[in-house]
Amino acid sequence: MARGGESLARVAVAVRAGAAPLWWSGVLGAAVGALPPGLTGRRVGVFAGAALLLLAAAAVFLARRGRYARLAAEAGRAARQDILQDRAVTLRNRRRARRWWLLAAFPAAVASSFAVPVAGGLLVAGLGAGLWLKALWVGRREAAGDRLLWVSADRLAAGGGPAGRHVTAYRATGIAAGDAAPGGARRR
Repeated sequence: MARGGESLARVAVAVRAGAAPLWWSGVLGAAVGALPPGLTGRRVGVFAGAALLLLAAAAVFLARRGRYARLAAEAGRAARQDILQDRAVTLRNRRRARRWWLLAAFPAAVASSFAVPVAGGLLVAGLGAGLWLKALWVGRREAAGDRLLWVSADRLAAGGGPAGRHVTAYRATGIAAGDAAPGGARRR
């Protein structure tokens, strides 16, 4: 990776970007999905949906954790010439890159309710919850190491997310850098 002049995006913010849209699409999809009785009935749908929510959240939370940890442990210091991307810019870019998936989440959750009510919506909500939990996990690693983790914005845009195959290294800065707190939340 070249030293200097590179645009860097926060790892935790990139992870967290899809959490809110998926969560709210899932919750709204589950609420609308509770209206039709479906093939299995509402009670079975709610229990199946609760199980899917937990499984999806756990799967997303645990996916690629080893790679995140390895990249974090090997993170080099950011150069003085590197440009730290705003939290809002990272969120906007990540959501635009995944907009079709995010937009399809709500109709898919509602459509699945005609077979198993509520379950599809809770599955989508579980995906959002898993991303949020993973962002918190990255934030705890950042706080414990007293440094913030950054990824090249160009490599992030190439696809695969902040731990995808295009990402070969993270950069680190002090805890006060940027406009997002550890975990990717808005700095207060």
